Amino acid sequence: MSGPLGFGQPYGGIMQTAFVVEDIHTSIEHFIRDCAAGPFFLLEHFLGPDQVYRGAPSKADVAIAMGFAGHMQIELIQPLDDHPSVYRETVQQRGYGFHHFGIACRDVDAEMPAYLRRGYKLAFRAAVPTGGAVAYLEQPGNPAPGFLELIPATPGMDEHFTGFWKASVGWDGRDPVRPFI
Repeated sequence: MSGPLGFGQPYGGIMQTAFVVEDIHTSIEHFIRDCAAGPFFLLEHFLGPDQVYRGAPSKADVAIAMGFAGHMQIELIQPLDDHPSVYRETVQQRGYGFHHFGIACRDVDAEMPAYLRRGYKLAFRAAVPTGGAVAYLEQPGNPAPGFLELIPATPGMDEHFTGFWKASVGWDGRDPVRPFI
């Protein structure tokens, strides 16, 4: 894989801005109406396999919606249960709102040690349907709120997210919420 991802964002840079939300449908409406993002692709339930939250197995269920504003992917995440998770802890500590920046990585496992050497700590890891596993990192004392999510930029991820982006180019407002897959 060379050059930028199919939706224009670079490897190693921010490709996603994510928010934990109280109501995913209300949040989708907000981002479409007030932020010129969309359409959104909704996954009603995501129970990522092999979730590990702060070193222990996790089974948190979330709803996820993804859409684009230009070349930036917007991710909305609604916790659906009370299981401990990076999403639930954010709501408890700061309330709903900004959650993380997503960084496109060619190889999450190869790139993670450099983040760890800079003082980041692994908070969450889970396999994703587009291949590989995401890793959520936090940096104690970092003045910026939220996590960094290292996202495996697999061919499947690039194809899937590029399809979401293509749907946003010239979007006429019809069919604002679509199935994720």
